[in-house]
Amino acid sequence: MKKLIKYRIFFLLAIVSYFGVSQESLPLKDIEDIDTISEIQDKELQLLLESEINANPVWKGLIAKNLMSIGIVDLSTEGHYKYAGINDNHMMYAASLPKIAILLAAMDAIENGELVYSKEVKKDLRLMISKSNNQASTRMIDRLGYEKIESVLRSPQNRLYDEEEGGGLWVGKRYAAGGKRYPEPMKGLSHAATAKQVCRFYYQLAMGNLVSTERSKEMLDIMKDPALHHKFVNTLDKIAPNATIYRKSGSWKNWHADSALVWGPKRKYIIVALIDNDFGEKIIRDLVVPVEKVLKKSRLSPKQ
Repeated sequence: MKKLIKYRIFFLLAIVSYFGVSQESLPLKDIEDIDTISEIQDKELQLLLESEINANPVWKGLIAKNLMSIGIVDLSTEGHYKYAGINDNHMMYAASLPKIAILLAAMDAIENGELVYSKEVKKDLRLMISKSNNQASTRMIDRLGYEKIESVLRSPQNRLYDEEEGGGLWVGKRYAAGGKRYPEPMKGLSHAATAKQVCRFYYQLAMGNLVSTERSKEMLDIMKDPALHHKFVNTLDKIAPNATIYRKSGSWKNWHADSALVWGPKRKYIIVALIDNDFGEKIIRDLVVPVEKVLKKSRLSPKQ
């Protein structure tokens, strides 16, 4: 009987190994000397991304007019993470996507004893991220204050808003009709992002390097399995039903933004897109397959 059990375990492990369905859990722990997003920029991945995006004349036109920006991070090979982006330091209005900055500031405040992690706060954070609830987001902004959010984004360990890199994530208005504005200093935007800084957020989150490993895990749990299934998720539901998705998107008028950390048996990557176009939602949906094609080409390169 013991021998039979042993063979069954061996057989299951063989299947897992063959099909590549083994997954490390997030956040990734015990990684020494985590490289910054700038240090993992990859020339080959960059060229592949530019070639694929420019092959679409509509996308090429939007890129040329700074109406579209993209960032991707390949997390498939431990110790060989790769980043590429197009217009990735171009800051754009990002609607609800910067609510991830509120989440980060809240976790920092909780860690430092500045905010009690009550049932109400936990509920509001989940509503803010999963359903993009504006009332919950506004309550969180009021609890934290704009100065706290800015200080966390600008902190040396995060650097998610940095004038030398084109700005980045910013929350300077309640998600409500009333209240004063606290615009970012470069363009005067209230809810802003760059593709590179959003990629930095997800990359450091995946590494367990935002606030602490424990708080990174809490943020991942809150961002996991989004309730809204449009944009990136609309496509990922079809082509990667077994993948776990950590995600935040945003849309207002002609501004469309999406960001996701995709973690599955056959795919491990970060994807971010910011688009100023009436058809931005569809463009974001259509981006997933070409980006996966780019990532696959990069992984199959003989240089690896």
